[in-house]
Amino acid sequence: MLSRVANAIYWLNRYIERAENVARFIDANYHMTLDIPDNASDQWQPLINTTGDHEIFKELYGAPTRENAIEFLTFDRSNPNSIYSCVRAARENARSIREYISSEMWEQLNTFYLMMNTAARESSMDLPHQFFVDIMNASHTFIGITESTMTHGEGWNFGRMGRMLERADKTSRILDVKYFILLPSVDYIGSPYDNILWGALLRSASAFEMYRKRHGRIDPKKIVEFLLLERNFPRSIHYCLATAMTSMSLITGSLRGTYANRAEQELGRLMTEFQYASLEEIFDYGLHEYLDNTQTRINEVGAEIHGAFFDVKIES
Repeated sequence: MLSRVANAIYWLNRYIERAENVARFIDANYHMTLDIPDNASDQWQPLINTTGDHEIFKELYGAPTRENAIEFLTFDRSNPNSIYSCVRAARENARSIREYISSEMWEQLNTFYLMMNTAARESSMDLPHQFFVDIMNASHTFIGITESTMTHGEGWNFGRMGRMLERADKTSRILDVKYFILLPSVDYIGSPYDNILWGALLRSASAFEMYRKRHGRIDPKKIVEFLLLERNFPRSIHYCLATAMTSMSLITGSLRGTYANRAEQELGRLMTEFQYASLEEIFDYGLHEYLDNTQTRINEVGAEIHGAFFDVKIES
């Protein structure tokens, strides 16, 4: 497969996953501020911090009000990580490789892009919850169509690997930011607000129902364990890294325990650490430090993937 094509498929899937995650973060945050209005003004800046775009936001908007945060994260074209920018970038990547993806994938991306364009032209958003649900559903539809209509070969594996790395990164970021905010809030422990705040964290990762089925009552440490180490939940960091590793091995053809390049080596090392990690060790290390290190290493894996597969230099 041409490196240009692999690169486009990889980033196409990362951008769609990123758009979906941002929509989920905003929707969960929006509902939390309705449930706890006294705390509402303190919850939008951390959400912007989650995406890593706080400096751009400060230059453009200043105060992190609900209206400013939603506009910046949803429609702002100068924000490369806004939902609109991600969907537009995904569509551009898909347009450059039309012959390698199915017509159904292309049609769904166009539908998604037109939905964002229509919403961007409207002066107000009467039903923000439904709009963000529509974004999440558009992403789920695209993933389902990709699974059903694209040959599960190299291209599909590049796409899945990109989607899983993006998902692992966003789960680590929302857990890092939200846990940091909620942990010091001792006044809320045992109160109705406690369940609301931790429930919002779970909903940010679409994990609320599956967590409750598994563990029942809200328990901060069990929530951390579920989002980090749960082997069977598709948004836990461990699951995402293991699935990305499976795709990497299928691309390179490496046997179990071996690697063909630094990208595969680094991803395999990170995945193995999660495979054998324990919650006690993570808290002893420091949860923030552990998650920050994980984000750095996921970025390093992304850089190695770029060097190994996309930025191929032909020797003369």
